[in-house]
Amino acid sequence: MIITGTQGERAARERAYALADSGRFHSVHGVEQALIAEGWSNAGQVMGGPHVRRAIAERCQAAEAKH
Repeated sequence: MIITGTQGERAARERAYALADSGRFHSVHGVEQALIAEGWSNAGQVMGGPHVRRAIAERCQAAEAKH
């Protein structure tokens, strides 16, 4: 996926949150690898911030608890 600038980062972040909420991933690393596999070239940049990583980790844990 090639979407430029802030819009692209926002789209990749939203996709990361959706993947985390799916319950298929147990860690931030798994979500990041899934983004890369889907073609999000900005996955590393988007996942680089501590706040985003924490939010994704919390979503992974919450989704895992539901399943």
